[in-house]
This record gives sequence, structure tokens and C-alpha cells, in this order.
Amino acid sequence: MGVFKDQFVEVAAKISARAATEQGGVISGANPVWVDLSDPFKLWVVQVVIILAMTQFLALFLKRIRQPRVIAEVIGGVLLGPSVLGRIPHFSSRIFPQGGMAFLSLTSTIGLVFFLFLVGLEIDVRIIKRNVRASVAISAAGLVVPLGLGAALGVGVYREFINPDVNFGYFLLFTAVAIGITAFPVLCRILTELKLLDTTVGVVTLSAGVGNDVVGWILLALTVALVNASTGLTALYVLLASVGYVLFLLYPIRWGYVWLARRTGSLEQGSPTTLMMTLTLVMILGSAFFTDIIGVHAIFGGFLAGLVIPHENGYAITLVEKLEDLVSLLLLPIYFALSGLKTNLGLLDTGVTWGYIIIICLVAFASKFVSCGLTAYASGFNWREAGAIGSLMSCKGLVELIVLNIGLQAGILDSRTFSMFVLHAIILTVVTTPLTLLFYPPKYRIHEGTHTAKTDGEAVGRRSASEDEIKTKFSVVLDKIEQIPAAMTLAQLLQPSASQPPSYVSSLEEKGSEDLPVKAAPSKPTWRHGANISALRLVELSNRTSAVLKSQAADFLLHNDPIVSVFRTFGYLNKIIVSAALSVVTFDDFPDAIAEHAADSQAQMIILPWSRGITSVLDEAEEQSPDHAGSGVRNPFDGIFHKTATQDQTSSVVYSEFIRKVFQRSPTDVALFVDRGLTLQYSSGAEQQHLFLPFIGGPDDRLALAFLVQLCENPAVTATAVRIHKTESSGAVVDEAPATHLTMAAADTVYGQHNTQTRLVSDTADNLLWDRFTVPSSSRTAAVANALARITFKKYDSKEPLHKIVELVDRESATLPTGKSLIVFLGRSRRMAVESHKSELQRLIASKAAIGSAVAKTVGDVGAALVASGSKASLLVLQAAVSAS
Repeated sequence: MGVFKDQFVEVAAKISARAATEQGGVISGANPVWVDLSDPFKLWVVQVVIILAMTQFLALFLKRIRQPRVIAEVIGGVLLGPSVLGRIPHFSSRIFPQGGMAFLSLTSTIGLVFFLFLVGLEIDVRIIKRNVRASVAISAAGLVVPLGLGAALGVGVYREFINPDVNFGYFLLFTAVAIGITAFPVLCRILTELKLLDTTVGVVTLSAGVGNDVVGWILLALTVALVNASTGLTALYVLLASVGYVLFLLYPIRWGYVWLARRTGSLEQGSPTTLMMTLTLVMILGSAFFTDIIGVHAIFGGFLAGLVIPHENGYAITLVEKLEDLVSLLLLPIYFALSGLKTNLGLLDTGVTWGYIIIICLVAFASKFVSCGLTAYASGFNWREAGAIGSLMSCKGLVELIVLNIGLQAGILDSRTFSMFVLHAIILTVVTTPLTLLFYPPKYRIHEGTHTAKTDGEAVGRRSASEDEIKTKFSVVLDKIEQIPAAMTLAQLLQPSASQPPSYVSSLEEKGSEDLPVKAAPSKPTWRHGANISALRLVELSNRTSAVLKSQAADFLLHNDPIVSVFRTFGYLNKIIVSAALSVVTFDDFPDAIAEHAADSQAQMIILPWSRGITSVLDEAEEQSPDHAGSGVRNPFDGIFHKTATQDQTSSVVYSEFIRKVFQRSPTDVALFVDRGLTLQYSSGAEQQHLFLPFIGGPDDRLALAFLVQLCENPAVTATAVRIHKTESSGAVVDEAPATHLTMAAADTVYGQHNTQTRLVSDTADNLLWDRFTVPSSSRTAAVANALARITFKKYDSKEPLHKIVELVDRESATLPTGKSLIVFLGRSRRMAVESHKSELQRLIASKAAIGSAVAKTVGDVGAALVASGSKASLLVLQAAVSAS
């Protein structure tokens, strides 16, 4: 009666029948690749390794066209099956023999049970409460119409392909479910990858998908119960037992589980203890066992167990993190590969068969797209939003394949119709993402609680056009705990006064009573001067279920994230206004997320801290060397800049490419702060932080000079600004607009061709800004005058500017007290710079130390020269906004 039970019995019989074999293994001459059904472990390992290798290989390519991983798993199974590789002589009989499939099937069923547990855990009924009216209407339309058309389609399919021995009514019910169900797990991942979860379209689709999915599983359970029952009375008993078990699980068991989770402290801490994990595993397997023995498939038990798990305090997320890798990366691919192995495209050999495949695809897509789209349009959505909702609701994916496998096991489908429906599921899943992007591209999206990024971005560009403007709004990017010290260091420097915090007033005093919102929030202090920092916490989105849950619980994570909490506390203690936002996106989308956040928060500058934290990876020789004495922290660029065979350079290379993309796509000024172990200790202003600026020219250097003057308003900061003039020209270049060059690693901004006009304009701007700060003037404010009094301005002429800058930085570092670190302000100057120093940089690198080719592309020629020379100074690399250039 139970599939899970039958598989277990079959495997147990095979294991008990094992004959005593020689234990020498390969030493005794045994062939480990040869199929030995009496010892299935070796065969199982070979099968799993081949499945995983095929799946991963296909996923690498399909990921580039934004297809979910399940497509790679199913197509991999099809390639391994009789359609492709199965045609190779002896391949199927040696690798996937019929007698050895029981062990693989048992493993896949266990994986499927745990996967359905994760699916049930993803369903949070609280989501339905958001936009409930539109969600219920779309969900109902997405069920009624497809179920009716699916049943009508089943009439033709039954008459053409199905054996008359199969119950006609059962087949129609099954076909209706197969057409009407929506793949909720894949839908969640598509919404997350397309960054639609924080839009009204995403929320409504997810809510409608929840209701659709739950009703679909109920109908599927009804179908399986009817098929497995011998008589109508038996089917009634099965249904009554199922309803009773659901009520028992969702009320007494759930109450007991939540009570024990609170009693053990697991719910409060947001992490299950060993006892709770053991109880959860027993509950999953016990629930699957019960639903299997009463005549309903074991996967329904796993799904129901997932509904029991509470979502408070991130408990569900932590629980998923403990299970998902084993389930998603090992066990689940086996199940869907088996689906592909059962798919024989060679059976689709007639025009009638392909005609019905086309009809199945059209009916399945049109019934969902038209019904859900029209309902959404009638609910007030525009045609683009309605088209996106209709496209998303037509997604099939994982759930459809599970339904089809159940139909094949129950004898409702034969191999031909199974292959037809699998092919339709693949096609509809593949077209979901492209259609959604076609109807609802990013520029038309309206995010809940945000403003349009276009106008904000334009405003940012206009604000950044003034190079001597005082910047008060900053966007700090935080994606790793190691970046906290660097972010704190720079944030403390942004304060205009270290000894006396800026005056502040209540935000309610600044606003009139008529401006207060209906739902008043607690008043927060708003400083009239000083830094206003918006921290962006980036969380990488992966294929893991926990990442999807995190994206759905972004608000909760924002208030409980330790990185955000630490930085907020630092801001409060230092009288810095700190707001925070959290974004769960793929690593490739990090630069776009940063640009969008800068536009939404109207930031005048994006700050990228880069630090590797405490020196735990330094070799003993490096730690004990005189050069490293007292530094305590390693340059995060060392892995990429200094070519060695003992250091892992992967993380630095990847992060360097990410930084270059931020420089390229940012709508406002960008500052990259490379922390080399800087520590700030303010004690009555006695210990000061010293800054150094080499000024050559160009918009990036002008931004660096203006920002340097602003930071020197802090009494604890002093600076030296040096203007370097090259005495011998060597084909200087300036471009009129930023140019893009595609390198092997990532897109980059490069120098363009100069002309007399652009060079004259840039030289004039350099002279005006330099004279503004160096020529005495009575029109300056007191703050600027005090800041300039703490800056030493110098000029030098040199044939080799980079060599001169390295010499000056070393001289400045040598004059600092022990334990103090120098911060070098420098313009990136990758575009519209007055001069190119490529030739000199190559000579300097040849005489100093070999560095990676991406150094100059990341921090510019001046920064690359300092790194190659072995300078211990921290770097603040600035690039002016495109509009300012």
C-alpha cells in the first residue's frame, strides 16, 4: 500500500540476501566499477557521483540564462536516461541496472520527504494577509479555470494514449491537478532572483501561490487516496484518517512542539537545540511513515510536518540551514534525475504525440496566464503587472514533477504520457523567467515603501556636481563582519568635532504638527550637522531554501542582524545618525543593489570598507619581521596584489571585480576605504589622525581634495596636501565621457582620447579648486578656515610623479608616532584624468614588487604604486560621480 514501505522492504531483502564475499576488495583483484547487487554501496556511489556531476555541469550554463536548478537536474536525468546516454551499449545495464535502482529510489524518496518538509516550512500563512483580497481572487481564478480545462484536456489524452483499464475519473482528476497546480518552491526562487519580493506584484503572486499550492496538495492527496483504495468505502476511510491526522498535527502536535521549543530556549534564541533537532527529524519521518501506511504518499507527511515549525525569531531559518545542503545538493537531485531516467523521448515519435504536447503546453499556460492575468487586471493592476502575475503563476517546476512521478507510480500514467507531461513541465518552467522580465522589467517596478530610483538618482547626480559641497549623507556598504572596524573608523572621521558632539533637536520640533503622520513614530534626535549614514547590509542570495526564507523575512533580519546592530550602537554612542536597510540578492547583483540604495537614500557618497580583520593568516616570518611589527592587520589586497603560491587569492580577486563594478555603475561619488590596521584614539584631542593627499588633477583628485578639507573640520584630524606637477609631458589623455572596456575579469572604466578643450577645462577646474583652499580669503566660514589651518599645502615638480608620491608617503609615515597609521587620500582617476602614468607604473613595479594586473584597475595608478612599494598606509580611493565628471 505504501510506496515508502515497499521500497524499504525491497532494499532490506536485497541486503539480507548478500552473500559473503572476499574482503580484500581491489587488493584481491575486485573491480570497484563492476555492478555487484549484493554489495550496492559502490554502485550507489558511482550513480550519485555521475548524477551530481551532470547536474552541476548543466547548472553552470543554465544559471547564465537565469534558469532554476531543477531544470538542470531533470535535463541531466533525461541525458542519462534512454533518450541519450542510454543508447550507448551497456551504459544503462552497467550504471543504472533495473535491479540496482531500489537503493537509488529509497534514497531519493527520503530526500523528497525532507524536501517537502522544507516546502511546507516555506509556507507562512501570514503572507496571505498582505493584499488578501487580490491574492484570494487570483488564487481562486488560477485554480478553477485550469482545473476545468485540465479535466477537459484529460478526455482527449485518455482516449488517445491511456489504457482503458485505468479509471477514467481518476485520470481526469489527476490531469486537472497536473494542469492546475503551481510550483510554489520554484516560484519563491524566481521572485527572489528577480528581486520582486518587495514589490506588490511579488507579494500578491506569493500569496496566491501559497493558497494554490495548499489546495493543489489536498487535491493530489485525494487523487492518490482514491487510486490506492480498493473500494469507495476504503477511500472514504483514507480521507477521514487524513483529515484527522492533519488536525492532530496542526493543533496538539504543533502546540506541544512550540511549547517545548520555548521551554528549551530554542525559540527565544532562534536556534534549535540538539533535542529539538532530534524531535524534528523523528516528527518528519514519523509523519511520512503514517501518511504512507494509510494509503497517501509519504511526501504528504513531510509537507505537513513543515507546517508545524514556528517562524518566530528566525527559528525556521536556522532549522533549514542545518538540513538544506544535504537535502538540496545530494538527495533531491537523485529524485529528479530519476524522473529524467524514466523519461524516454524516443517514445514521442508520432505527429499526434507532438500535437498533444503542444496542446498540453498551450492549455497549461493559457489557463493560468489568462485567468490570473485578467483577475489581476480587474483588481487594479496595470497590464504589465497583470502579465507578470500571469506568467509567474503558470510556473511548474518541482511540484509538477513530483505530481507526475506519483501518477507514474500509481499506474495512472504510462511511460509515453509521463514523458509528454515532463517535457511540458520543463518548457513552462524555462519560459517563466523570460516572460516575467518581458512584461515587468526593472524600470517599471514599484517597490513597497520606496520612491522611484530614477528621480532620486538624478538628484544625487546634481548634488554631486559641486566638488566643494559639504557631504552629510553617506551610504555605507556592509556585507561582512570584517568590514565593521573600517566602517567605524571612517564614520568617526566624518564627525565635524570629536570633542564636542554636534547640537541636535527633536525631530518633532523641526516639523509642524500638520506634518506628523497619522501613525506617529517615536521621536528620534536629528543632528543639524554631522554625518547621516545609511548602512546597507548585503546578504547573498543562493539556491538554498534558507536564503529564500531570509529574503521573505528581511525586516526581521534587519532588526536582529549582528553587523547592523553593532554599527547602529556605534553610531548612537558617537552621536551619528545611522539608518539601515537589508537586501538579499545574488552576488552578481550587489553593485546594482548598492546603486539603487544610494539613489533611494539620496546619498552623496557611497563608502566601501575593505578589511580583513585580525592578522590570523600571516606567516610567522611576516609577523616577526620589522616591516610588520605593530601593524596587526594585513592588507586585504595582499592576496591579489602580491603574487604568491601560499595565499588564497580567490576572495580578493572576486571582491576586486565587485568593487570595480560598483565604481562603474554608481550614480554618485564612491569612496573605497582600504583599512591597513588603523586605530583611532581620541583623548582630549592629544592624539590626532593624519591624512595625506597627492593631488595630480582630474575630477577624482578634486573630489579627494574637497573631501579632505571637510574631514579636517574635525579638530582631531590634520593633513598634508601635495600638488604634484609633471615637468615633462608624455601624451597625457583626457576623455569627454567615461568609456567602458571589457577585460577578462570584469568591466572597467579606462582613459579616453584627450583634446585641447577637455584638457584646458580640467586644468582650469584644478587650479580654481586648489586656489580656493590655498589663497587667503575673507569670505570663508569659520569651520572652513579652521580646517584649512590644520592642512599643510605643498607643491612639487617631478619627472616621475608616482616615485615622488611614494617617497612623500614614506616620509610622512616615518614622522608619525608609533602605533599611528597614515591615511592616503587619492583619486582613482580611471576616467577623465589629466595624465596617464601607465609607463611609469610599469617601471616602478619592475623595480619594487610584482603585483596583480587588476591593481591599477581597482585603485588607480597612484594606489597601485603605493601597493607595489610596500606602503603600510591605509588608502581612501575616491571616484567622482559620472555627472560630476
